Amino acid sequence: MNIDEVQLITFSPTCTSKQVGEAIVHGTGISSVSKVDLTLEAAGKRGGPSHVLAVITVPVYGGHVAPFALERMRELHTDGAPAVVVVYGNRAYEKALVELDAFVTNLGFKVIAGATFVGEHSYSSEKYPVASGRPDADDLEYAKLFGEKIRAKIAAAEDVEKLYGVDVAHIQRPRQPFFPLLRFLRRVVKLRKSGVLMPRTPEVNTERCTHCGYCVKYCPAGAIIKGEECNTVAEKCIKCCACVKSCPQKARAYDTPFAVLLSDCFKKQKEDRIIL
Repeated sequence: MNIDEVQLITFSPTCTSKQVGEAIVHGTGISSVSKVDLTLEAAGKRGGPSHVLAVITVPVYGGHVAPFALERMRELHTDGAPAVVVVYGNRAYEKALVELDAFVTNLGFKVIAGATFVGEHSYSSEKYPVASGRPDADDLEYAKLFGEKIRAKIAAAEDVEKLYGVDVAHIQRPRQPFFPLLRFLRRVVKLRKSGVLMPRTPEVNTERCTHCGYCVKYCPAGAIIKGEECNTVAEKCIKCCACVKSCPQKARAYDTPFAVLLSDCFKKQKEDRIIL
């Protein structure tokens, strides 16, 4: 069968999911490309015919698909065939891929491929790096190859009915060293029992802040108000750290004890996985 258009649907506050999605789309070799960026606004009511391939890329927060991503996709509907991808910060994606699969299936998508890619963790910093710099060149090349494989799978099918779906629960899991994981879990339990309060929002260095408005522009939750850039509305903040990573003055920082644990316990870089 022939697919002559691809649609990239992405939620990507720090651009890792977006980079992976764009590489997959490039790999398909399809020239007609449309984009639905859910980062700052909902997709609204949109439909897609069966000849449009949808590539969906979203980040994992705490082992789940970012809630905003699901909320902003809620009105989408299609009879198309998407590749479903989640991007996680080198710890674990837990059931996020299965969760995304079920969600988009209910919207009318037919899941023909799935993948898990590693992206720099939202909490990553120079002091406490967590999958820093990923997706790197190798990740993006693998994402491109994934796109090529999706295109080949579609081309080999006679029609939509013959284009078989996949059970993403059967995707190969990345290797996870046992002792660092055990150390992480023990330290998380200890941290929670200690009663140490977790920061609800990033901290702002008021001397560095120039009120340039970048944090306002890039916050997907609308938690920062123009003219009040040194404040963050805690009830709205989703801790994606888009404001931290986009600030040209480095006036924002999110110093959470979890960043220390993640950086220490998950130094070994995990591999990207795909299933078709």
